Amino acid sequence: MSTPSDAQRPPSQNYGAASMEKIVSLCKRRGFIFPSSEIYGGLNGAWDYGPIGVELKRNLKNYWWRVMVHEREDVVGMDGAILTPPEVLTASGHVEGFSDPMIDCRSCKAHLRLDQLIEKKGVKQCPNCGGKDLTEARHFNLMFETHVGAAADESSVAYLRPETAQSIFVQFKNILEVSRKKLPFGIAQIGKAFRNEINPRNFTFRSREFEQMELEYFCRPEQGMELLEYWKEERLKFYENIGIPRSKLHVLTVPDEERAFYSKGTYDIEYEFPFGRQELEGVAYRTDYDLSQHQKASGKSLEYFDEETKQKFIPHVVEPSAGVDRTVLALICEAYAEDEAPDEKGKMETRIVLRFHPRIAPIKCAVFPLLKNKEPLVAKAKEIVDLLRPHMYVFYDESGAIGRRYRRQDEIGTPFGVTVDFESLGEKDPALRDTVTLRDRDSMKQERIAIKDLPSILISRIR
Repeated sequence: MSTPSDAQRPPSQNYGAASMEKIVSLCKRRGFIFPSSEIYGGLNGAWDYGPIGVELKRNLKNYWWRVMVHEREDVVGMDGAILTPPEVLTASGHVEGFSDPMIDCRSCKAHLRLDQLIEKKGVKQCPNCGGKDLTEARHFNLMFETHVGAAADESSVAYLRPETAQSIFVQFKNILEVSRKKLPFGIAQIGKAFRNEINPRNFTFRSREFEQMELEYFCRPEQGMELLEYWKEERLKFYENIGIPRSKLHVLTVPDEERAFYSKGTYDIEYEFPFGRQELEGVAYRTDYDLSQHQKASGKSLEYFDEETKQKFIPHVVEPSAGVDRTVLALICEAYAEDEAPDEKGKMETRIVLRFHPRIAPIKCAVFPLLKNKEPLVAKAKEIVDLLRPHMYVFYDESGAIGRRYRRQDEIGTPFGVTVDFESLGEKDPALRDTVTLRDRDSMKQERIAIKDLPSILISRIR
């Protein structure tokens, strides 16, 4: 059954990057992301994901895991502890070198990283107030320190891990032995990391608590540069496959003076956010630095024995490391669009729509009975929900005019809507019994589909 809201819409308007104000407002209004502990004034640099946001985040992580682990024979997974002993982070260089130069503005009391200052006529100024009364730079350690056990002294110090990579390196030998993999192979991990950022900003982009999707891909030394190029291309394909076009992605070759001293090559994959081009992921050739450091500090061998050449050596590693929260934000920014569509009376109105790729969309399909006070329609709609629920996340809604229900789902990015109408009951045409209208979010076009075919049709479109 066609409704006024499904009439052909005019050409889209206001496509492209939305303002961050609109995106932040939408995220809170529709249950994507909330400020953490907001009723107590919030905690700067920490965010909570609501019912819709957690589904989007989970879909992203599940797809990354599927592509990086399940669909490959050369990668296995792990999940390391967040609490990290200082010996691990001392060996990796974090305890000594994981800090930013920090400056305070005496005028507006802002805490700033040194590289955030602006310069006018050769004078450093505060970017917030333009003040020139600045403190001397001092080093600020970015790691969160805590204590393990009853005694709060130096012997009980531990850290919340600043990255997920080190647990992979520390467990390299154990995983090598139990997985029986041969080089090249990778170890993947998704998990929380913590950095005491001086100035969290740009919504969830730079936070103090965040998640990483990280792969350490171990190889022979002569394979490093070739695999760096391979993983750069693989990661670009990944972003395209979740709905971020190549035209919005930029690969920055990190210059020698800016990359880590142990790296032989690093690429930053950047996205054009509304607040500017920023890094989504780093792909780095870390050589054998990490394993060598941990072997030296622990006194335990982390060498690989090549059965063919009978050689022992410390493998090199290529690391694609992506931010979950940054990618979720990029997906929302990329999906956000405004166009015009007719309301129930045929009057054109602005429609906010999130054009998520179906495989990433939080809710895959919404099911509506045309009228909530007609029991046969409601019963049939709930049967369809039960039919689809084992295969995908489905939302049932019977409240309000059908056009309003479509708009609510458009605003959270649901790609498909199923409406049960009187034709579904065969009241006007027995040939249409047990069929429904399947509505597409982007084109707003509807097609008549047999209920029994719905699972296979939707699965093929959201895969």
